[in-house]
Amino acid sequence: MTDVVLPCLNEAPALAWLLERLPAGYRPIVADNGSTDGSAAVARSLGARIVTVPQPGYGAAVHAGILAADPSDGVVCVMDADGSFDPGQLPLLADPVRAGAVRLAIGRRRPVSRGAWPPHARLANAVLAHRLRRTTGLRVHDIGPMRAARRDDLLALGLRDRRFGYPLELLIAAARADWEVIEVDVAYHPRTAGTKSKVTGTVLGTARAIRDMSAVLAR
Repeated sequence: MTDVVLPCLNEAPALAWLLERLPAGYRPIVADNGSTDGSAAVARSLGARIVTVPQPGYGAAVHAGILAADPSDGVVCVMDADGSFDPGQLPLLADPVRAGAVRLAIGRRRPVSRGAWPPHARLANAVLAHRLRRTTGLRVHDIGPMRAARRDDLLALGLRDRRFGYPLELLIAAARADWEVIEVDVAYHPRTAGTKSKVTGTVLGTARAIRDMSAVLAR
C-alpha cells in the first residue's frame, strides 16, 4: 500500500472528488494544517487518515505526513489537495521509484485550460526552475508539487524548510546527493470551486513563495 500525503488547509470542497479517485493500492494521509472549513471531518468520513499539523507551513504539513507514512511499502507520494491534480496519474511517478529506476519523480504541470495556472505563478515557477537548472544541473522545468520518492530517502535528506521553500530544498538536496531525478508530464486542472491555492492563488501568495524559495537558493 502506497501512502499519499495530502497537505491540506481548507480544501473541503475538493476532498470528495480527490479521495474517491485514488487508484487501488494508494492510501491517503491528509496532513491538516489548521483547516477551519471541516476538511479533516470530510476526509475522515471518506476513510482518510488524518494527521494534525499545528506548525503552519506547506513544508511542515508535508514533513508530518511523510513521518506518518507506513515504511513497509517504502514509496510515498505527495500531491496538492485542491483538486488540481488527477490522482489517477500517481502511478506515473510512483512506479519508476518503486522499480529502482529513479530516486525522485516529480510531476511537470501541463495545464488543461488557460485558467488552470495563473500567468504570474507560471512565470515565477519558470524563473525558479531556470535558476535551479543553472545551479544544480537538474533537467527540471517545474518545482513540482506532485512527487514520489522513498520515505527513508526523503527523511535521510534532513530537509529543514517548513514553509513554501520545501519543494525547492528537496530538489537541491536531491541534486547534491546525486539522485537520479525524472520529470513526468501530469495534467494540471483548475482548482475545485471553493478552494484557492495558498501559493499561486494571489500575487501576494506567489511573492511569499518566491521569498521562501529564494532564501533556500541563497543558502
